[in-house]
Amino acid sequence: MCEAEAKADDLPRVLLKTNKGDIEIELFENEAPNTVANFVSLVDGGFYDGLTFHRVLPGFMAQAGCPQGNGHGGPGYLIPCECYEPNHRLHFRGSLSMAHAGKDTGGSQFFLTFLPTSHLDGRHTVFGRVVKGLDVLHKIQRRDPEELGAPDPDKIIEAKVLRKREHAYEPKKVGDPVTAPTPP
Repeated sequence: MCEAEAKADDLPRVLLKTNKGDIEIELFENEAPNTVANFVSLVDGGFYDGLTFHRVLPGFMAQAGCPQGNGHGGPGYLIPCECYEPNHRLHFRGSLSMAHAGKDTGGSQFFLTFLPTSHLDGRHTVFGRVVKGLDVLHKIQRRDPEELGAPDPDKIIEAKVLRKREHAYEPKKVGDPVTAPTPP
């Protein structure tokens, strides 16, 4: 889909204002409605403001959305995976996907891919794509939170909804929260 086609639709969009620049994301509400509802509700509530890209692996992905900054936190609830649906999206360069510790254990942590990651297809819900700022994504500081002396992480200064459809964004929640999403 080209940029003109992307602007012509009504899919929700979110802006991640980072200390490296802006990343604009289009959300795949048609294919992952609950995951998008969850993300939009968290963005609207200011959940991501000030959080870090706590895990960034070169040639793979940048992970964010952990309030503890170490990959072991979440919003206090879980949402079901939508990657098992027949119309699920595949992981391509610039995909926005839900991080989790297993089926139906996503919450707030997400990752943005630097390259196609087909080994994650059908395992993690792809619920959006970078439409502007892919160059900014590639500037995010590489880091592994488990490494001693890891550099300070880059931050999401503010996340805001640019556009959404005219309905409530209230995610369906499941089960009890777990402590740590498994890295993708």
